[in-house]
Amino acid sequence: MWHDSRVTSSSAAAQRLRDLALLRRVRDRIDREYAQPLDVEALARGANVSAGHLSREFKRAYGESPYSYLMTRRVERAMALLRRGDHSVTEACFAVGFSSLGTFSTRFTELVGMPPSTYRREAANATEGLPACVAKQVTRPIRNREARPTSPNLG
Repeated sequence: MWHDSRVTSSSAAAQRLRDLALLRRVRDRIDREYAQPLDVEALARGANVSAGHLSREFKRAYGESPYSYLMTRRVERAMALLRRGDHSVTEACFAVGFSSLGTFSTRFTELVGMPPSTYRREAANATEGLPACVAKQVTRPIRNREARPTSPNLG
């Protein structure tokens, strides 16, 4: 009897590793193809799983849904374009894969804390003289749920 449970446990562990490898491929695809028209159904088809299964397992592994991860990647890329200053907000929106300026502005504002037009204006000054790799790190968007609560100043 003990032998059977060990085999079952071993095969479950092997299946989990296969699932994690599949999820990593999906995440890598999002990172590579963020500007393409991707949706959860297309990602799931590419991984030969259902959209619901992909969403549940992706969230379990990475803490956010595939859609949310894609939106964050797109906003990060848009931030880089806007920091450079050679793209308008509209150009950055479409360059990173959004099909609606309204959706882009809403998602950008949620993640960054300010509208893209304000970010474009202020980012040029804030990151002036910084290497691009440092500017990217210090301006990385933080989701509201990930932001650390600030303690009130009682002094």
